[in-house]
Amino acid sequence: MTGAAEVLDLARARGRMIATAESCTGGMIIAALTDIAGSSDVVDRGFVTYSNAAKIEMLGVRVQTLEAHGAVSEEVAAEMAAGARERSAATLAVSVTGIAGPGGSEHKPEGRVSFGLATDRGVQVETVEFGPLGRDGVRRATVAHAIAMLHAELDRALP
Repeated sequence: MTGAAEVLDLARARGRMIATAESCTGGMIIAALTDIAGSSDVVDRGFVTYSNAAKIEMLGVRVQTLEAHGAVSEEVAAEMAAGARERSAATLAVSVTGIAGPGGSEHKPEGRVSFGLATDRGVQVETVEFGPLGRDGVRRATVAHAIAMLHAELDRALP
């Protein structure tokens, strides 16, 4: 598994700054990055936007997007990532919104997480079905996947 330290090293080597926009993880991604001493040179900030109101106010997620697609959707993840990048000094922003559990529904089951990654090339999104791993399991898997997404983006970026 790719770790936060490797992401920070790559961000340094590429001259990139990172921001996060988190819902279901409640700040666990930014915590994983900032747990490492010296991270402040490549980590700008983390937005914890658990409620829809916070997504709207802090990240500029549109009410229409939330109403049309729901908070757990690629459309909202895209707007969260773009908003984090626009409202920070970051050149790279990752977002997560999902159903950590317990619970969920037939249409949005426990373990479904939508991810966004905003770069200078635009925003890419994906949804991962982690399954009913339990709240802690889903959140940990989400952090690992977000860190892996950052790593993949930084690894392919030119220095």
